[in-house]
Amino acid sequence: MTKARTRRPRQREAPEPIPSGDGTASRATVRPTELETCLRACAAHSGKLVAGLDRRRTALAEALRHMLATHAALKQTAPDASPVPLLRRAPRSGTGSAPVLADPLMDPLLAVGNKALDCGYEDELKLAVLITDTVLTQRKRSRAAWRLRARVLEAMGAESAAVEAYERYLALTDDDGFGVAAKTAGLRAGAESQGELLRKLEQGCPEAAAFAAASVTDTWAEGLALAGRGDWNRARSRLIGALIAQDRAGAPVPEIQEALGQYLALALEAAGAPGSGGAPAATGDPAALTELVALYAAQRRTRMRGPVADPAFGGVTWTTLGEFRNRIAGRSICLIANSQRVGNSSLGAEIDAYDLVVRFNSYRIDPAATGSRTDIHATIHKHGFNWDKKVDTRLVFGGISGDWKYSLRNRLVPGAQRYLGDESLRWPLRDIGRVGTDAWPAIPTSGFNMLWLLDFLDVSPRLDLIGFDFYESGAYRLPAAMKMPITAVHEYTSEKAWVMERARSVTETRISLR
Repeated sequence: MTKARTRRPRQREAPEPIPSGDGTASRATVRPTELETCLRACAAHSGKLVAGLDRRRTALAEALRHMLATHAALKQTAPDASPVPLLRRAPRSGTGSAPVLADPLMDPLLAVGNKALDCGYEDELKLAVLITDTVLTQRKRSRAAWRLRARVLEAMGAESAAVEAYERYLALTDDDGFGVAAKTAGLRAGAESQGELLRKLEQGCPEAAAFAAASVTDTWAEGLALAGRGDWNRARSRLIGALIAQDRAGAPVPEIQEALGQYLALALEAAGAPGSGGAPAATGDPAALTELVALYAAQRRTRMRGPVADPAFGGVTWTTLGEFRNRIAGRSICLIANSQRVGNSSLGAEIDAYDLVVRFNSYRIDPAATGSRTDIHATIHKHGFNWDKKVDTRLVFGGISGDWKYSLRNRLVPGAQRYLGDESLRWPLRDIGRVGTDAWPAIPTSGFNMLWLLDFLDVSPRLDLIGFDFYESGAYRLPAAMKMPITAVHEYTSEKAWVMERARSVTETRISLR
């Protein structure tokens, strides 16, 4: 047997709950927190961050500086000089008053929380929890805060509390563009599969009970040492005992997951060790081991995206660049912007008259204004708005291959598309056009990636952009997406210049490139 890994699960008591006003131990329960307390913690954390190679902490530092600068500037603004003051003073029971969170600080504060979550380190996760405590103390119906809180709790391994927070978010929204319902179902199903897996391990190895009350760290280390010497019979009981103790102590889910994965890898190695022949005496029943591995794989999958009734996703067909070109050749195409210029129009009939209608991301349908058909849905991979709407072709754009694949596995809805763009269509401007950041520094929008692709293929006799004013009129999107900011990572001025250089005719609502 090869040498066993030495990673050990940590000894833990039950995880300390975030304190709450009513004394409950639920991590999903909001701890009443004053805004001033949160701002002091943010300032202190900002002072601890130093320039380095960790781009996530650099992004957090920028978000903190922006939020604190907003606070400093607006705090000095007289209430009567601003229609929405940063802080208002609200009376409390007893003496004094407490600052109340108002709109100008809301988005910057939540942005800090999201950047802290991206870091993933313990201190930053605690800061993100504090921020959600602060927002939800005063904005109990804030969807963004509940979703952020759920994601932070999930990252901390407090899955049951994360499910509670996700459900609070779902109760406040009608449009689940972020796939929270599927995520919640997956966490529940994954917890059930994990529980079943641990029960089967305990039932299959009764002698493990003798080690379940001992130190997790010491018992696990002893089991690894025995496994390294090839003594799997004794190693197995100790490793399973440590797993049982870890679960009973309420260890974070990621730690239990890692330990389970390591145990099963050692068990499979033992089953194939020379001389063992996979004998039940050495490894346990081979069929039972196969079942345990299947349970482990199932709970990992369901935690990622939720239960999938149709793993083939409705028989979706991958489409390549060449195949996509052949299907659009000779057909008139219109691209519909998610702008108020479209939402306030009466262009529905004209839009539906094109051979192919292309819409983007969180598009909203109002037949009289926007038309009713969607033949091609082009979307960034980072959110799931409209992925459940049936279309002929769905093109999902993303700059990083691994993240793109993860999103497809987690967001794709079975039966909602006939064709799905493959990796040759993943990032058109960069991968097909070979346009690097030196020539085009900004991240291209979904609309520009799609338009660039159609212009590059050059097989459509008519190619029109409807309502493309580059958000000068404001956004017209699904209600759940309307609060999402128009991101600053895109460079709309450059995209507009590119379009206008190629335009053959321009009206108030239509730009024709062919």
